[in-house]
Amino acid sequence: MTQTPTAHTPAQEQARAQFTVPAQHPMVTVLGSGDSLLRVIEKAFPAADIHVRGNEISAVGDPADVALISRVFDEMMLVLRTGQPMTEDAVERSIAMLKASENGESDGQETPAEVLTQNILSSRGRTIRPKTLNQKRYVDAIDKHTVVFGIGPAGTGKTYLAMAKAVQALQSKQVNRIILTRPAVEAGERLGFLPGTLYEKIDPYLRPLYDALHDMLDPDSIPRLMAAGTIEVAPLAYMRGRTLNDAFIILDEAQNTSPEQMKMFLTRLGFESKIVITGDVTQVDLPDGTKSGLRQVQEILEGLDDVHFSRLSSQDVVRHKLVGRIVDAYEQYDTKHGTQNGGHKSRGKSVHKGK
Repeated sequence: MTQTPTAHTPAQEQARAQFTVPAQHPMVTVLGSGDSLLRVIEKAFPAADIHVRGNEISAVGDPADVALISRVFDEMMLVLRTGQPMTEDAVERSIAMLKASENGESDGQETPAEVLTQNILSSRGRTIRPKTLNQKRYVDAIDKHTVVFGIGPAGTGKTYLAMAKAVQALQSKQVNRIILTRPAVEAGERLGFLPGTLYEKIDPYLRPLYDALHDMLDPDSIPRLMAAGTIEVAPLAYMRGRTLNDAFIILDEAQNTSPEQMKMFLTRLGFESKIVITGDVTQVDLPDGTKSGLRQVQEILEGLDDVHFSRLSSQDVVRHKLVGRIVDAYEQYDTKHGTQNGGHKSRGKSVHKGK
């Protein structure tokens, strides 16, 4: 893609840029079906006029807007050259990254194309990639550090990306096994006595981990890998007393660990192993008066060598767009009313638990 020199009209302080899309890229890949991608860009820059004629795209408007529009199309072309299609979501995230860099909200070291084309794992015809700058930095941190904490709201890909890195490490023989664990804590409900064997009782707590595994591995291979001990899915209580060598270990829903459980888990680390701990400190399901181990560990380990904290926000939510707005709305409500999770903050009182 080429850009003509920017021309200014002094009276209106406007700039103009023109882009030529190479012939090998059909315009539908740049503009989207029914011009859907073009509409995303026009919506993001309402004051600019964007026109398309043949394989020529021109933009007229405020110099800052035109410069950003130019960068958006340049980044789109870099992604398309890899053979990866552009989506409306990818264009929106590219624009958000570029605007954040322009406004000084990001250091701008990584470009949108670098973020969107980083492949983690390819499985069953689909490729898992980070979709936001913070997600890319989270994935990079997992490569660089022995212990990584992924902290952020629901839908930010904390567990999913960690699982993808675990499968990648297993397939490339960096580790000999994957260990997935969660604390068996109910999400504000009392499920009572569950029927069945011990594994049937704990299965509901671990089901999300199985679901992610099925996305990344041939479902027929999972029982075989579990029977061989190559993949282990177990509640956190099963980790006590163990030393975990040559393993990629993921602790999910870590906000529901007590400080004692968190210390116990971290000290399971063995040689040639990696630990990723994920959680959302705004969704703690522990009884009132019980401090979250994930909240406390940030005060204890922040700054420790080879330990990294990756913090994601509502801007990194990759579920339905409404999820990010819901997360923001709850955060604003809690800030305004001095509450936590939409309810009264814990005052440290104990709660009697029936047998």
